[in-house]
Amino acid sequence: MPTYEYECESCGHRFEIKQKISDAVIEECPQCQGKTRRLIQGGSGFILKGFSTEQNQQKPRCGQSTPCCGRDIPCGDKPSCE
Repeated sequence: MPTYEYECESCGHRFEIKQKISDAVIEECPQCQGKTRRLIQGGSGFILKGFSTEQNQQKPRCGQSTPCCGRDIPCGDKPSCE
């Protein structure tokens, strides 16, 4: 469940609350009952475990200077990388 940060436009009070994405926006400050606005946060990003964005830049494990491991250029005399 994401955490959202709010700020009161009247008193400046900031608070965080865990909400479902489908939950309604909090419109009232818990301290002064003034109008609030939800702040945009940077977040931690989206991570896929076991996935590399640099997959096409992998160095071959066979020691050759040309790409292998399923690429168009073979490793030569050595067995192909797995």
